[in-house]
Amino acid sequence: MRSADCDLTSPKRCSEHAVETLRGQIVWEGIVEVFDVAEPPPAVAYGWAVGSDQRAQYVTMKGRGPADSPLAAVRVWLASQSQK
Repeated sequence: MRSADCDLTSPKRCSEHAVETLRGQIVWEGIVEVFDVAEPPPAVAYGWAVGSDQRAQYVTMKGRGPADSPLAAVRVWLASQSQK
C-alpha cells in the first residue's frame, strides 16, 4: 500500500482506539492503525477507516508536526474536513 509519500508496507506497530469529542458529543470514534514507515529517516504513519463498512474510505497520515499521535492525527484530519 502506498500513501502520498510513504511506503506503508512496513509492519504495523499497533492499533489504538481513539475517541474525539466536541462539547461532550462524540464526533469520531474508531481504531487507528500505527505503522512504522521504512523511509529515511524512519517515521510513523497512521491509518483509519471512515464511513460504513460498505462505503468505507481510508485515511492515512504521516506522523509529523501536529499529527504526533493517533488521536492528534484524527484531530488534524477532522479540522481539514471542517474547512471543506
